[in-house]
Amino acid sequence: QVELVESGGGSVQPGGSLRLSCVVSGYIRRRRNMGWYRQAPGKEREGVAAIDDNGNTAYAESVEGRFTISQDSAKNTLYLQMNSLKPEDTAMYYCAADGALMTAIQILRATVGMDHWGKGTLVTISS
Repeated sequence: QVELVESGGGSVQPGGSLRLSCVVSGYIRRRRNMGWYRQAPGKEREGVAAIDDNGNTAYAESVEGRFTISQDSAKNTLYLQMNSLKPEDTAMYYCAADGALMTAIQILRATVGMDHWGKGTLVTISS
């Protein structure tokens, strides 16, 4: 059984930084496609950053240049480094994984289609 557990959320001021982590336990069949998604109150879930099985990455336009997705395979951990945070980045952040054949762009757009989801970690940006 695959389990994803996010951590690293919190409350920071605009312009600050956070690093989210997602520890993956269990075996994901065939491929490891991973993504970070977020959902703000009253809004639909959106893809934030994605990394496919070949290490290719994709980002939402709103976070391009500020957020970086990476992974440490030895630790089975996915990261999201978030810099220059803005109030509009406030949301619950989720990581997700899927073993299907997907490009990074497809992972980014799969806001409901990924096989495995974590329970989320809350990020609040306010002064």
